[in-house]
Amino acid sequence: MLTVTSVNVNGLRAAAKKGFVEWLAGTDADVVCLQEVRAEPGQLPEAVRRPDGWFTAHAPAQAKGRAGVSLYTRREPDEVRTGFGSAEFDGSGRYIEADLPGITVASLYLPSGEVGTERQDEKYRFMDAFLPYLRELRARSAETGREVVVCGDWNIAHREADLKNWRANRRNAGFLPEERAWLSRVLDEAEYVDVVRALHPEQEGPYSWWSYRGRAFDNDSGWRIDYQMVTRGLAERAVKAFVERAAAHEERWSDHAPVTVVFE
Repeated sequence: MLTVTSVNVNGLRAAAKKGFVEWLAGTDADVVCLQEVRAEPGQLPEAVRRPDGWFTAHAPAQAKGRAGVSLYTRREPDEVRTGFGSAEFDGSGRYIEADLPGITVASLYLPSGEVGTERQDEKYRFMDAFLPYLRELRARSAETGREVVVCGDWNIAHREADLKNWRANRRNAGFLPEERAWLSRVLDEAEYVDVVRALHPEQEGPYSWWSYRGRAFDNDSGWRIDYQMVTRGLAERAVKAFVERAAAHEERWSDHAPVTVVFE
């Protein structure tokens, strides 16, 4: 079995003080993909930077205190690559991938965007650059008999079932028609499978992010924006997928929850 977990930690140094270290020590995952690390490796405590039993790879952003993605693997990767060949985004701490036997695992932090601002324009530029790479990665891997899983915070709710208050968010970043159409292209043109949705086709959610405002978590008024997009051969081997939702608001160590998939 192969267990893969993805989580946006909303600042790894803060998460480490709130329970991430204990969670990592107790997880059964073989691979953990982190997003929004927001720290240089040297700023991380040793128990987080190089925890016992894990090989780690960190890709911080050039802009201090922003973005940042990491990979934790039980087995030492054959190769680690940062970025996807984009002059604009390869130093932004938004993508890292590693080759393990028979599989390439990646951690992605797609820009969140904000309607009517440069942040939304940046998000669209990232999407335009990343989709061709996803196609290339899938095709290249198929030639060598490898599977792919791209984990991360994609910052897009694909379907109405992927966020509680979808009617109120139709004009907001994360649920815009053009964003959702792009995610459909990831599934249709690039030939990836949203494996959590494939295993839970009729479920509302399961949500993976809840605002800290109000009682969003208590009311389960969330968004499903954290995905594991996998090649079709790997999707056929998925046997279980779930969100590791905290039992109570005060037990959360991030505003996101870990998304875990178990593959045969």
